[in-house]
Amino acid sequence: MYRSTQKIAIAALLTIFTAAAKAQTTNAAVVSDQQAYCQYVTEQATAQRDILISPSAVAGVTQPNTGLPMQSVWGVSSSLSSVRKAGLTMDAARKNCDLYSATTTAQQEIQYALPSLEKQALEHRLDLIQQASQDLDALIANTTKMMDAQNATRPMLFALQTAKIKLDADRSDTQSRIATLYTPALSGTPLKELLAAKQSSEANEQEALDKLARQNNWDVSVSVGAHQQISPFAGGAGAYGEVTVSYNLGSHAINKHLDQAADAYTNWKTVQEGDVARNAEVVRQQVAATISAQETRLKSLQDANQQVAGNLQLIGDPDTTAAMEFRNQLASTQLLLGIESGDAAFRLERLKEFLSSNY
Repeated sequence: MYRSTQKIAIAALLTIFTAAAKAQTTNAAVVSDQQAYCQYVTEQATAQRDILISPSAVAGVTQPNTGLPMQSVWGVSSSLSSVRKAGLTMDAARKNCDLYSATTTAQQEIQYALPSLEKQALEHRLDLIQQASQDLDALIANTTKMMDAQNATRPMLFALQTAKIKLDADRSDTQSRIATLYTPALSGTPLKELLAAKQSSEANEQEALDKLARQNNWDVSVSVGAHQQISPFAGGAGAYGEVTVSYNLGSHAINKHLDQAADAYTNWKTVQEGDVARNAEVVRQQVAATISAQETRLKSLQDANQQVAGNLQLIGDPDTTAAMEFRNQLASTQLLLGIESGDAAFRLERLKEFLSSNY
C-alpha cells in the first residue's frame, strides 16, 4: 500500500512539473513571438526612415528652352515632407508593435479560457470522487464485517463493490480528460480589459497611419547644386538652388475618406471572424449556454438526490436483510449523485464568476 501511494505521489509530482514546464514554454513562446515581430517591424520602419531622411543625389544633362547651350547639373535634394514622414513611420511601427502584443495576449486568454475552466472542474471532480470513495470503502468494510458475522449477504456486498468499480472508472476517465487538456498559466486579467487595451491599440495605430497618409497632401522640397555649360564647354560652374512648395487640392476630400476608413476599420474588427473581439463574444455565448445547461442538470440531480434521501429516511434503521440491501443501494447511489451534484454546482459557480468578471 505504501509503495502504491508513493508511486501515485511521484506520478502526481511529475504531472505538475510537466504542466508547469509546458505553461512556461507557452508563455515564453508568446513573448518571443511578440519580440520577434516587433523587431521585424522596427527594422522595416528604420530602413524606411533612413530612406526618407537621407538627401538624394541628382545628376543629369539639360537643354534650356531659351536657346542656351546644353548644361550638366549635379547636386542634392531633400523633402521636408519626407523628413516628417520618417518620424511618423517610426511612430506607426511602434503602434503596430503595441497592437500585435495586445492582440496576441488577448488571443491566448480567449483560447484557453474554457479549457482552463474545464480543467478546474475536472480537478474538483477528482476531489469529490476521492471523498465518495472513502465513504464507500467504509460502507464496504462495515458490510464485510456483517457478512462475516452472517448478518449480511454476498449480494449486499457485491452492490457496493459494483459502485466502487464505477467510482474507479470515473476516476480514471477524469484523470485521462485532465491529461488531454493543455492550459498554460493565464494572466487572470479580465477579457474586457484585454479587449479594451487591444481596441485602444487599434485606434492608436489607425491614428498613426492616418497621420502618415495625410503627410502626402503637402511637401516642401529643396534642391541645391551646380551647373556647367558643356556644349561648347565653359570653364566655370555656377551654383543653383530651388525651393518647391506643393499642396494637394483634394486634401479635404482625402482626409474625409481617411477618417471614414478609420471608422470602417473599427466596425469591421468588431464583427471579423477570427478577431479577438468576435472570439470573445463567442466565448461569452458559449459560457451563457453552458450555465443554462448546468442549471438544468443541477436541478435534476437535486431532485433525484431528494428522492434517494427520502427513501433512506423511510427505511431508517433496517432490521431485515432485504432492507439492509436496499439501504446500501440507496447509500451508494447517493454517493454517486453527490459527485454529479457537486460537479454541476462547482461548474455553475465558476462559469457565473467567469462571466461576471470578464464581461
